[in-house]
Amino acid sequence: MPTDYFANDPRTNLERMLAGDLYIADDPEIARMQQRAVQLAARYQAACTEDAAAARTVLAELLDSVGEGVELRPPLYVDYGSNISIGARTFVNYHLTALDVARITIGEDCQIGPNVQLLTPTHPVEPGPRRDKLEAALPITIGDNVWLGGGVIVCPGVTIGDDSVIGAGAVVTKDIPAGVVAVGNPARVVRSV
Repeated sequence: MPTDYFANDPRTNLERMLAGDLYIADDPEIARMQQRAVQLAARYQAACTEDAAAARTVLAELLDSVGEGVELRPPLYVDYGSNISIGARTFVNYHLTALDVARITIGEDCQIGPNVQLLTPTHPVEPGPRRDKLEAALPITIGDNVWLGGGVIVCPGVTIGDDSVIGAGAVVTKDIPAGVVAVGNPARVVRSV
């Protein structure tokens, strides 16, 4: 018999997810929200080939907030979109994957390289709960004027300070202070800027 992880918790899985607690992604409302995001991301990509103003409208519908002058090149992959905000004048290159189970905040004047991954979901290390599909998430915050090189992966719960640069292919597993260059896997600070 499977373990009832939520025996004394009357909340829905969606409510647990939004609170940042462990949940199982089998809630019908979660599925509806994910389907909406897939449809809007596809509409955004199609609109980008035809009409920039229409594309901007679709992006604003998909994401929580989009600052003035944001350029985001499709394709874009998100879980929900509604947990993502992008500050003014930020440029996002092709193939951003932003798994926004928790909040993702991208500051103003950022440069996001191609194939960047912003990953908020977490899973239990213990095999039983992981097999039972439990997950949670931790927010990601990218400060103002941050440059994430191509292929950077930002892990759950990470904050990157203003004006920092993360070298291409780096895997950011811990917070990065403001005004530094960090490279490698795991990313480590190599100098100030």
